[in-house]
Amino acid sequence: MKLERVCIVGAGAIGSLLVGHLGSVIETTVLTRRDEHAKALNDEGLRVSGKSELHPKVIASTNPADLGEIDLVIIATKAAAVEASAKSIQGHFPKAHVLMIQNGLGCEEIVKQYGDWPIISGVTFMSGTRHSDTHVEYELDTATWMGPWAESNANFEFVKEVEALINKSGLKAEAYEDLLPHQWSKLIFNSAVNSIAAITDLPHVKAFAKQDNIEDLGNLVFDMMNEAKAIAKARGVILADDPWEMNVKAVSQGTTDGEDYAHIPSMLDDVRNKRLTEVDWITGAIVREAKKANVPAPYHETLYRLVKAYEASWTFKGGSH
Repeated sequence: MKLERVCIVGAGAIGSLLVGHLGSVIETTVLTRRDEHAKALNDEGLRVSGKSELHPKVIASTNPADLGEIDLVIIATKAAAVEASAKSIQGHFPKAHVLMIQNGLGCEEIVKQYGDWPIISGVTFMSGTRHSDTHVEYELDTATWMGPWAESNANFEFVKEVEALINKSGLKAEAYEDLLPHQWSKLIFNSAVNSIAAITDLPHVKAFAKQDNIEDLGNLVFDMMNEAKAIAKARGVILADDPWEMNVKAVSQGTTDGEDYAHIPSMLDDVRNKRLTEVDWITGAIVREAKKANVPAPYHETLYRLVKAYEASWTFKGGSH
């Protein structure tokens, strides 16, 4: 199968990074939720600044029927929006593979309900800041990992083509026949970093790796990650990368302007804007896996419940005492 046309579903920070980079090397279309977003992309293209400087023209629409035949669909929305995204493309793009790059576990099963596309599982560690509908800043240039979903008929040779395309675009990608060890590494990293950031209102900074004193936040991050590593082992998963080392490496780098790294994780951005988070697919997924393995998970259960309670607080209308 020749890879000639790509459609990005959702153009938030990650989706915009994909649009801006892939749009520079292949015909790239964008399926947006808002008409004004599609119009802005059609009129202005998508500008990438930061670690890349790009400004390709793209084709955008809120209607998948406007976008023609597609070889690869990349669903780049957050996990909570995956079902709506899958519904929106139901009955379209019959020749396409679908690449998922959500945090956590379980989104592939949702997409499978709406079409028989071959599904590629993926996780991404890159990050950026979306400044507008047509401008994204590229910040963390770590690879996107991908591989055929075990319950789908995705072809690994095609996955290798996708890997080559993403690398050609200036982003980084690595293809694996078995993605699970990489998926779990990112899951454990995200479960600790995202849920702690969401509760503390603290971006991912050097404090997440500091362990010098008993009160240091890095102690909690370290213990939470160790708990999840034990759960992964009980589930028969051998991790590809150590989540703690991933955490230390991330907070040790600087930004493009020379400042200390201070990334706002997606769940922190969600709680600051009072949006539902991805905690059910991240921390909640580890809690469910722990129960399957009959392994205790007190750190994950506590953080999971605290984030869910924080979400509930936004709509609580109790009286004062």
